[in-house]
Amino acid sequence: MSVSRTGGGKTLDMVKNLPRITLANLRPNPGARKNEKRRGRGMHGGSKSGRGHKGERQRGNRPRLGFEGGQTPFYLIIPKYGYNEGHSLRHQYPPLSLRRLQYLIDVGRVDPSQPIDLTQLVNSRGVTIQPLKRDYGVRLVDEGADIFCAKVNLEVQLASEAAIAAVERNGGVITTSYYDPRSLQILIKPVPFFMTGQPIPKRMFPGEDLLPYYIDANNRGYLADPEKIQAARLALAKKYGYTLPDISTEIACKMLAERKDPRQIFFGLAPGWVVNMAEKKILKPTDKDLLQYYSS
Repeated sequence: MSVSRTGGGKTLDMVKNLPRITLANLRPNPGARKNEKRRGRGMHGGSKSGRGHKGERQRGNRPRLGFEGGQTPFYLIIPKYGYNEGHSLRHQYPPLSLRRLQYLIDVGRVDPSQPIDLTQLVNSRGVTIQPLKRDYGVRLVDEGADIFCAKVNLEVQLASEAAIAAVERNGGVITTSYYDPRSLQILIKPVPFFMTGQPIPKRMFPGEDLLPYYIDANNRGYLADPEKIQAARLALAKKYGYTLPDISTEIACKMLAERKDPRQIFFGLAPGWVVNMAEKKILKPTDKDLLQYYSS
């Protein structure tokens, strides 16, 4: 074999003197092939064939799905009528405590200087909403009402009386609003929806079973009369023994007075608008028929 001074020459000389690749001299890489594990040979190199010791699992005689060893199975224990009637269609509202909300505000994950809705709460990892599991929003509970000290404009789906009093005691405002499943999915994940280039749809009104709740001023429903809401605020302050702060004299009066239209999903974005994420533009409809369709 001739010897060259350069590395490329050495490699070329080595390739020229190597034998041609044929089926006779092909070999797998060292360690690429391993001996197959012997199964089912008893004392002659096998063990339990990977199926464990005696029983149903080793003999391949497992019971059918849903069998619980002879006891009354779960699907027979639940009554067919009565308390559990329609349980698969009930709306679910994961709880959000005032303690948790105060923690999110203290660590800076929720901005109290802006209206707080499900978009902020979900993006801050404060709550988890799963519309496919019949989640229709959050329920504000009064746990931590004694330590809650933030002044917020809060929108939730359900709220207890004590939780409403804790928010309004600090000069805040709370509203309970309904979102249909499609609007809820858009609200909790706005960016994927904006990327589709579709116009923002109208929010649907609640059904007959939920309508009484959202037109009641005591629940701070978004369909209630504003004058009745103000009277309910005064009555609740008298009941819990605190003085209701005057919102009109506050610095953040504009933020606290901001409300969504009953057909509106996002703060500051009306139904029918198209958000162009690529060009960072908002396209508004100009056709009269479209404007009439998307109007509240």
